[in-house]
Amino acid sequence: MYGEMLPYWENQASLHPTKKDQWGIPLLHVDAEIKENERKMIKQAAIDAEEILEAGGCVDIKLDVTPEDGHIQIGDRIHEMGGACMGSDPKTSVLNKWAQAHDVDNLFVTDGACMSSCATQNPSLTYMAITARSANYAAQLLTEGKL
Repeated sequence: MYGEMLPYWENQASLHPTKKDQWGIPLLHVDAEIKENERKMIKQAAIDAEEILEAGGCVDIKLDVTPEDGHIQIGDRIHEMGGACMGSDPKTSVLNKWAQAHDVDNLFVTDGACMSSCATQNPSLTYMAITARSANYAAQLLTEGKL
């Protein structure tokens, strides 16, 4: 089962205030949690999976169901996205429509961070398309002397 984690405003990524890597660069700190909507999807997915298996003639079905209050590792099985979402307002988004940072002209973010959410399929082709589009725009800015 793949379920979309909604883009909650409280979920965020930042630089760790004290921990640094071997080069002295602050480590990434992710502060995010699974909420009621995701837990409901997990519970429903178990019910749906069992119904599908029974309809297919399976018997003695054993489901590995996460307890309602059980810990769920974010990003453990799906592509969590949205750490630097695109948008037109720098107050509510990190990137513009070209996946270019509002505050840093020569920074383009073309991985899953620029997307607010995802579907169940692998997003790699979408990343590639966003990257090609952003690179084309960056090249245009370079040609015009704006970058």
